[in-house]
Amino acid sequence: MVRPLLVIPLLAAALGGIWLARGALQRWRDLRAAATYELAGERWPMLVRAGGAMVCGVCVTALTLLTALGAFGVLSRGRTGADRAQSAVDAAEAGAWPGSVPETAVRQQAAPPTAAASAAAPAAASGAATSAASAAPAGASAVASRFDSVGHPGGGELLQSAVLGPDGKPRNVRVWLPPQYAKESNARFPVVVVHAATPGKTADAEVPDVVEGVGAALQTGRIRPFILVAPEAPNGTAHPCELVAAAPAAVADDATLRATIAASFRTLPPGPASWGALGIEGGAPCAAAAGLARPDLYGAAAAVSGRYDAAALAQTGAEAPAGSSAKLLLAAAKGDAAGLDAARKLQTALKAGPGPAAKAEVRVSDNVQDYTADRERLRLVRQAAQFLAETLTRAS
Repeated sequence: MVRPLLVIPLLAAALGGIWLARGALQRWRDLRAAATYELAGERWPMLVRAGGAMVCGVCVTALTLLTALGAFGVLSRGRTGADRAQSAVDAAEAGAWPGSVPETAVRQQAAPPTAAASAAAPAAASGAATSAASAAPAGASAVASRFDSVGHPGGGELLQSAVLGPDGKPRNVRVWLPPQYAKESNARFPVVVVHAATPGKTADAEVPDVVEGVGAALQTGRIRPFILVAPEAPNGTAHPCELVAAAPAAVADDATLRATIAASFRTLPPGPASWGALGIEGGAPCAAAAGLARPDLYGAAAAVSGRYDAAALAQTGAEAPAGSSAKLLLAAAKGDAAGLDAARKLQTALKAGPGPAAKAEVRVSDNVQDYTADRERLRLVRQAAQFLAETLTRAS
């Protein structure tokens, strides 16, 4: 692989060597001409130029090898893999905590990266990822994954990495860091998991308004900063969140995702005070199911413009862990009659449900109205972000 940073000194050394070699040759010819007429001449100028040409030749040879073989990249990848493997061993020896990654998953994540992942720039270069020891809770059995920067939407930074899913297979996970993450180097931030509705896609790719809406709300000072985490929706069904709506018990505690994010970034400890869920349109049922099924893990959930299976979600809320109370925002545009009807039916079903379902705090937002559907969706995302930011603990 050609290294552009090595091509420039390579060309400079080659041109310098040619210039010095020509100068040495000219001096040598002058000396021969002087000897013909029995005149004395200085040899030092010729020797200096010849020596410089030899040095340039050595430099050209070395730079050519490094450029052709990409030795710098190979060495850096080797060091990164060794460090990550050592981190995996250290983390595995530290012990386990409830909901941590199984040891087998830790070993798999600690394996050497693929060629495609190795070719990307380390996340450490962007200053986004931190060490597992500083970010993970005490005794957490997790490995800090290498997240590579893929853009800067919404004024923050978007990164991506492959993280093991609940089925044990790697899936893409994108993380959006707010602008405050780089500015406040010692602060830890709450996390919001954004659910996607299209198999093989992340929510930010499916609905770009997610990042833009949160970024706009941050720039206007309406919300406190938090980190967005967008895992890739699972394959196997055309509409993953419709499956969840039909069987909400399928929403599992994604311990691998939570442990990896906590180990890779400066986040507040995973739990209801600092982690929330968000879903837009097709992803809304997933967010509602996550908040209702595990209020002990997700302190707040916001569902935007969704359609819900009220009976199934009410049953899920009734089966939530005892002593927990879900906080749920159901938002839809003023002109979205079907969305508002679905939200109110779910609210009514939860109030009439048994146990923890009846204790759920459910808000329905119906005041958003704008000229186009895109503008309404952007405003709804801002509203959902404000609800989540107010409910979760502020960055500290």
